[in-house]
Amino acid sequence: MRSGKITINQEAMKYKNKEDLDAARELVSPPGDTLMETLVHKGISQSELAARMGRPVKTINEIVMGKTAILPETAIQLENVLGIQAEFWLERERNYRLELAKIDASEEALASTEWVSGFPVNLMRKWSWINGEKDLISTTGALLRFFSVAHPAAYHRFYQKYRLAPAFRLKQTETNNANAIIAWLRRGDIQAEVITAPPFDLKKFKAALPAIRQLMIDNPVSVAGPLQAICLPCGAKVVFTPCLPKAPVSGATRWLKDHPVIQLSGRYKRNDIFWFTFFHEAGHILLHGKKDFFLEESDGEETVQHKELEANEFAVEWTFPLEAEKEVTRALPLTAEKTSFFARKFNTHPSMIIGRLAKADLVHESFGWKYHFFCNLEVNSQVDLPG
Repeated sequence: MRSGKITINQEAMKYKNKEDLDAARELVSPPGDTLMETLVHKGISQSELAARMGRPVKTINEIVMGKTAILPETAIQLENVLGIQAEFWLERERNYRLELAKIDASEEALASTEWVSGFPVNLMRKWSWINGEKDLISTTGALLRFFSVAHPAAYHRFYQKYRLAPAFRLKQTETNNANAIIAWLRRGDIQAEVITAPPFDLKKFKAALPAIRQLMIDNPVSVAGPLQAICLPCGAKVVFTPCLPKAPVSGATRWLKDHPVIQLSGRYKRNDIFWFTFFHEAGHILLHGKKDFFLEESDGEETVQHKELEANEFAVEWTFPLEAEKEVTRALPLTAEKTSFFARKFNTHPSMIIGRLAKADLVHESFGWKYHFFCNLEVNSQVDLPG
């Protein structure tokens, strides 16, 4: 190896900026360096090596200069002529090309400032969704690994044009960042992938809904574990992913590897909204196809919007049916005692009554907080069943 160069099978350099990359490109050593040193040591010229190998001198020179790669056939010829194993030459070539590719990828990462700035990377790092140092190259690499894509252009093609576009449109507004929403969804995919579940059984899932409704009524301090424990034996995966800034999503439903996934954020931290969202997503599973992908608070095709309405109707029936709502409305104004009475009568939680009437502007939300019908929900992204 020429003086001043580094061997590329040493620990990879850490690239943080253009200066690092310029230095790396200068220092990286092609296998031709080793070949040339070997020729000098043995007293063999490039012309003699070419004759011994039956190859043009130009080819040998291009190998020495790193312009032509050492292929298996060439490596075997070098072994026969120089006595250095073919595996050595191939490994030397592989490491060299890999290092060049890393340098090229890092240079591409330096041009990805706009793409990286579209994500709440500080919070994603704080929540351990991504890791690594905070420089642009490291952050770009962490995001690419998080999304399992090769480069930013592939991210746009896969997520925004292939994975998501058929189901809905994500508006990029001051309060709604499509990239943040996609990051939230991707985190849910990762959470679901580590959960081992039996084959999905639609009948079993439907039969489990009364138990889930009872869980809603009982309103335990910690709902995540019990809810997952009811759904998992049915083959349904439930994951909890806290909202990212500018990702105003309450829930999403999709199928991953023949398992339905319900992803919940606990947005607004209110138990009535949480449970309505769950039953809404459950409605998608029971009423709609495996190829559908549903995200709350998104704009979709007309058929998607129709299915959203169907899921809403399903959630209404399982949380606080319309006929029950009409009866409660006739009894206005409500008191805490009246609300609790109707909750028992219609087998629901008082928060579902207050939440529905507050949405219709028939009572004020403060009523629910005053009498502790609403409760603060904290969604912990680490609450997942072990694989």
